[in-house]
Amino acid sequence: MPCRHNVLLKCLSWNGEQSWIACGGGNGLLKVLKLEAPSKDKQASKPSGSNLLSMNQTLEGHKNQVMVVTWNEGYKKLTTSDHNGLIIVWMLHKGMWFEEMINNRNRSVLKAMRWTPDGQKICIVYEDGAVIVGSVDGNRLWGKEMETGLTNVEWSPDASYILSVSYTHLTLPT
Repeated sequence: MPCRHNVLLKCLSWNGEQSWIACGGGNGLLKVLKLEAPSKDKQASKPSGSNLLSMNQTLEGHKNQVMVVTWNEGYKKLTTSDHNGLIIVWMLHKGMWFEEMINNRNRSVLKAMRWTPDGQKICIVYEDGAVIVGSVDGNRLWGKEMETGLTNVEWSPDASYILSVSYTHLTLPT
């Protein structure tokens, strides 16, 4: 999906709880947009269902193509990763997004990240089969090397199981 200045968008994520949108793409492009519902007095002049863009911030930090963006709604954080495996956790402070934590495994392309529903833990899967679970404060809780490359990950609703998808089959890590 091309956008301004011929940069291709690679990923998109919606934070439904706070109405944030994050999108990432080539050349380290990372944008965060905030949508606001129109006030009642402005609703008469706006078409039904339209929103107002109240923030459009470009986040600086990635130099390579941004591959994955995911929200931690409970803790109001955004987690992003680029093609070289650089992971940045962003936090909202006084109306602007800032880097809170940076991690660079620098060995493989990150394929997917997902926060638990309560926002306490994140599962990160890499193309080379590495699976890492970390806490919201940045501590590594668990890790495993899978024999095959993984493409996606999801937590069970109670965060007691991790479901991961590989190139060839579905696996449930024990």
